[in-house]
Amino acid sequence: MRVRLPGVGMWLRSLVVAFVLQVSVVGANAAGPFGTVNVGNWIGGAFSNDETGAFSHCAATAPYASGVILVVGYNSVGTWTLAFASPSYRFNKGESAAIDVTFDGREQARLYATAYQSNMLTAVMPLNVVRTFQKASLMVATAGRAVLNFDLTSTGPVIAALTNCVSKVKADGLDKAGDFTKGAAKPAATAEKQAAPPSGGKPARARSGTGFVVSTGGHIVTNHHVIDGCVGDIKGNLTGEAAMVLRIVSSDANNDLALLQAPSTTTFKDFARIRDRSIRSGDSVVAIGFPYHGILTSDFSVTTGIVSSLSGMRNDSRFLQISAPVQPGNSGGPLFDGTGQVVGVVTGKIPALRIAVATGNIPENINFAIKTGMLRDFLDNSIVPYQTAEPKSELKTTDIAVNARPYTMLISCNATEQADAKR
Repeated sequence: MRVRLPGVGMWLRSLVVAFVLQVSVVGANAAGPFGTVNVGNWIGGAFSNDETGAFSHCAATAPYASGVILVVGYNSVGTWTLAFASPSYRFNKGESAAIDVTFDGREQARLYATAYQSNMLTAVMPLNVVRTFQKASLMVATAGRAVLNFDLTSTGPVIAALTNCVSKVKADGLDKAGDFTKGAAKPAATAEKQAAPPSGGKPARARSGTGFVVSTGGHIVTNHHVIDGCVGDIKGNLTGEAAMVLRIVSSDANNDLALLQAPSTTTFKDFARIRDRSIRSGDSVVAIGFPYHGILTSDFSVTTGIVSSLSGMRNDSRFLQISAPVQPGNSGGPLFDGTGQVVGVVTGKIPALRIAVATGNIPENINFAIKTGMLRDFLDNSIVPYQTAEPKSELKTTDIAVNARPYTMLISCNATEQADAKR
């Protein structure tokens, strides 16, 4: 049960002010709250950066009997955050922690939090987690051996109020800030509003790519660009099986990698092993994925080739250049060596028309995959268990495909045309 703690009023205000330092300009002073968010035991408002005077974000806090205070924030660029704070916390600035959250005993997510202040851990909330947080009644947060329970009554209205807060301040300015609880969208519609295309934008359309399972816990690797801009649920299908809703665990836009996870009720006996030795130029490779899904076969496609070079465009050492043909929809799929071990993540093909304009020649069989060194660093940073393996005896391509079937997955979602254009 949520209670108001005696003597925390001033500390709560300073806590929310400190929140500005985490989601806007680190090290700068902050001013606020402007206007009010007052829903149940949630209190807050809008905040600005003192150095620039610009609007930073909207936030609300709620104290619990455990002494922990939840801070939910929504900033001016559309990022949601969830923070856990307490006067008794003593974190080193910059310290990080993985926090597993379970909603109503069913939906699970892992958040990665950072201590920007000594008394608070703050994590970015992906949109799918925001929707679950908004609708749930109980959240259990686990970090190491610490387990905390949070009654989430009123989170629907507070998410709606914070959405309303950001929208109104961006439109009218801080000087016209008022009661952001009034006129807020109905809780059930708020998250959907977040997923809707911008005003004047075209409706979402289907998009697909490929992913592959790397752990018995259902962790799935794909490309960042496969899930970037998705609205609504991200779904995964093994060939011939029903779709499952996947949640985003982490994403790295710079290296074009993303990590998804299947529902906790799903287990995988088969998963990909990552080759623990470097591959060489000239080695055979096999690419498996779902190119042009819905136009071509609904099953995955298999193509073969060699490693043409150990670097990508402009000598980028993060990538392999391969001759195995790939098409839209192969993105995020596994690239295997001749023994069936993963040696890369297919990420794309050379822009043929652009090269043709520049050189007068159309390039052929020049495609790219992310090396396993980058993949392993990404999985290590995401705290995901995976297995490596030494190359074994060569397999037939048909055997590699058969072995990959239980863990190579079609990844699909709806995305706006603007998001597709960015790809």
